[in-house]
Amino acid sequence: MRAPPDALIISRANIDRIMTQSDWLAAAERAFRAAAEGKATSLQPMHIPAARGGFHVKAASISFDRDYVAVKVNGNFPSNPHELGLPTVQGAILLADGSNGVLLAVIDSMEVTLRRTAAASALAAKLLANPDAANLLVCGCGAQGRAHLAAMRQVLSLTRFSFWDRDTEAAEALAFEAGGTAVGDLSAVSRSADVIICCTSATNAFLSADMVAPGTFVAAVGADNPDKSEVAPEMMAKAKVVVDSLQQCARMGDLHHAIEAGLIAEVDVHAELADVIAGNASRRRSADEIIIFDSTGTALLDVAASAAIYERAQSYGLGQSVVLSES
Repeated sequence: MRAPPDALIISRANIDRIMTQSDWLAAAERAFRAAAEGKATSLQPMHIPAARGGFHVKAASISFDRDYVAVKVNGNFPSNPHELGLPTVQGAILLADGSNGVLLAVIDSMEVTLRRTAAASALAAKLLANPDAANLLVCGCGAQGRAHLAAMRQVLSLTRFSFWDRDTEAAEALAFEAGGTAVGDLSAVSRSADVIICCTSATNAFLSADMVAPGTFVAAVGADNPDKSEVAPEMMAKAKVVVDSLQQCARMGDLHHAIEAGLIAEVDVHAELADVIAGNASRRRSADEIIIFDSTGTALLDVAASAAIYERAQSYGLGQSVVLSES
């Protein structure tokens, strides 16, 4: 019996070298198209609670020219930056050949989680925001806020940037980097925004129905477990809702809270983003529609991005080869 081939260990630095913003967007679109075509499967996430945070386990398979399976284990500890100087999210992705089980790579998950999440929001904005959207409001000015800023600049002609965070120093720092404005009163600027990104660790909704103007596109990203909430149920009920995964969002996204409040049902959701991308569901129908993209982070994005990273690392000769199954 011959030994399986070496696996690659691919670091965050290597990922940054080989993946551009366009590459992340292409990988995300490829993931959703595969889902719409029945060529991808994503399991429901597993949550492992811990004293100061928790762990998410997400897994998916996808068929391109080659079959891939990815399993991601992420630690999510919101108090890490302030208490320990460590990242909020860190972990690893195991990428395997879906046809024979061979382990192909162990990939740092921090960059993947940041960039694939922002890429999904950017794809949704490209399809669902008003074409002349110019004013961006970012709620949550940590790593995910920065990733979203970069991704949104790739797909929209933005000219004005506002940043809000309960940590005013974080908002001021990102505003300085972006050439925008840090705001203390969210309600004072939210109604003038064309696009609102919510990427916080909030457990109580802060974006209410009276804070969003007609025509706004909202990407609700932070509610990645049942205890988190950013968009009020009344706001969810007022808007056209598109989700990354209906089954997942009904369990753990802002949609979950609106369903629990009895203000919306799964059948009221307009579509999954995969169906919008594939042309199986409509996009924006009027300039006044408020559209919310509820994103809980589907593992489809992890496996598609990991496949792209692995293929590029191989072609560029990057990554550290390791034999894990030596006898």
